[in-house]
Amino acid sequence: MEHQYAHINGIGMHYVTHGAGEPIIFLHGFPEYWGVWKKPLEALGKDHWVIAPDMRGYNLSSKPAGVEQYHIEHLVADIRALADHLKIKKFTLVSQDWGALVGWSFVLRHPEYVRRFVTINITHPALLNRDLRENAAQQQASQYMLLFRSPEAEQFIMADDYAFGRQAMIEAARQMGAQISAEDEAEMIAAWKQPGAITGGLNYYRAAEMGPPAGQGGQGGSNLVDGLEPRQLQVCLPVLFVHGEMDPYLLPSGQEGLEEYVHNLTFRRIPDADHSVTLEKPELLTQYIREFMQEN
Repeated sequence: MEHQYAHINGIGMHYVTHGAGEPIIFLHGFPEYWGVWKKPLEALGKDHWVIAPDMRGYNLSSKPAGVEQYHIEHLVADIRALADHLKIKKFTLVSQDWGALVGWSFVLRHPEYVRRFVTINITHPALLNRDLRENAAQQQASQYMLLFRSPEAEQFIMADDYAFGRQAMIEAARQMGAQISAEDEAEMIAAWKQPGAITGGLNYYRAAEMGPPAGQGGQGGSNLVDGLEPRQLQVCLPVLFVHGEMDPYLLPSGQEGLEEYVHNLTFRRIPDADHSVTLEKPELLTQYIREFMQEN
């Protein structure tokens, strides 16, 4: 694994590369860092060029001040600038959680860069908006988004030496069978403790105005597809949707109607995984990515 930095789109982006061959870019979620992909990077790096950045606001990448610096247009532009920096014309994009929301947003705005798209648990942003606005069960499951947008969010996440992340992410993943070494756990916590990293990650929620209705007249949803024309919401390139069926945060209802937006869609469902599929089932995930790339 080779650690590198690129000065792109007004920020410094730290990323890890491995291997050679057809390129695959991996986008992590919240509150994560590039290292959640270690096992897939190791395996797929045997015959591909794999690239995993720390996204803007995380770990060793820049953490610009101000919520507006985390608007989806900046997040999408970061990925485009990274590809251009690496002189990659077309790549496979693999993503989960907030990385997948950025991934979808990139695919909708720059489909010419993407050969294939893999999304873990995250549906098309237009369908997520629909469920956040209309589906009571998804609204209930998404109440945490309102907390994450609140001024109290940083203190909530950092309290008791980052107990929230230790329990909701690391221990929860271990209970689902994840093999997380003490070294990897320490590295993850060190990423959280980078100055400004928690605020950087939370600002994704704030800038997207994402969540269920807050009871103040807002309809809920997000601004992730604002400004896009209806034709831009259509995805013609191959998409693999990997679903950990025990995910408590993202309900299957959000997948209803996905075929109306995605015209080459493959589903892989994992009954005994929840939100952190990457940590819980890295070998199975790698197998699904390989099969998908071979078939498309």
